Amino acid sequence: MNNLENQGGVNKSVINWYPGHMTKAVRQMKEDIKLIDLVIELLDARIPLSSRNPDIDDLGKNKARLVLLNKSDLADETDNNKWIQYFKDKGIIALKINSKNKQGIKEINNAVQIACKEKIERDKKRGIINRPVRAMVVGIPNVGKSTFINAYAGRAAAKTGNKPGVTKGKQWIKLNKNLELLDTPGILWPKFDNQTIGMHLAFIGSINDNILDVTELAYQLVKLLATTYPKVVVERYKIEGHEDPLQVMYQVAEVRGCKLKGNQPDLEKTSKIIMDDFRAGKLGRITLDKL
Repeated sequence: MNNLENQGGVNKSVINWYPGHMTKAVRQMKEDIKLIDLVIELLDARIPLSSRNPDIDDLGKNKARLVLLNKSDLADETDNNKWIQYFKDKGIIALKINSKNKQGIKEINNAVQIACKEKIERDKKRGIINRPVRAMVVGIPNVGKSTFINAYAGRAAAKTGNKPGVTKGKQWIKLNKNLELLDTPGILWPKFDNQTIGMHLAFIGSINDNILDVTELAYQLVKLLATTYPKVVVERYKIEGHEDPLQVMYQVAEVRGCKLKGNQPDLEKTSKIIMDDFRAGKLGRITLDKL
């Protein structure tokens, strides 16, 4: 457990993880971007900055843009509104959505028309009437792109899954006569200059859990929440709390009966409980990226 007490962040070999199929996906996107009018970028509302891929800004320049803060029901509502204003100040239309219950989905059609107003007017001047807007849906792994597309289409148009990397190939999806969507695999950029970004992505599940040290991850999450949302862990698990995150984890292990032989705390099992609860919103509405 010394690494938990002495190490300041998640192991860098984890943070720099970049599967080969993502390199191929970036190359493909550079080709596909020529075909589209609008880039719809899905972000995780809990980490709107950390879940943005800088490559998208470069790939999508000169294209209409729409940002969707997905899983907004899991994020702090005050912060949701701050981030909507943040993108508005940058000239980018942004909406709060929850793809699972279709909250905010109806507002997207109007937002698409506003974002593509110049393109639609150009078409009219050229005598092109009612040509569908072609949109590319982009986002990092596990941000909920497939669930969003299915919610927007009103049918199972894209394969969904709760693990990163389910969407491997390219799919065109005709939603209606006014809009066609191009789905793309999730993309992570090759390296994280800021280790905090890497941790945030690991916290929400955008990095495959199989290559992570879940105990280290839970330790770092508990440590972070102690400063940003100090009551959530204490209230969720009905514990006394402690300044030392490790002692907090020991208390959670005790309350939840996570024991190894010899009555020792099972920190791995405890850590999985903490991470699952955070990701499911059971610790409350939490935003990790603050303005």
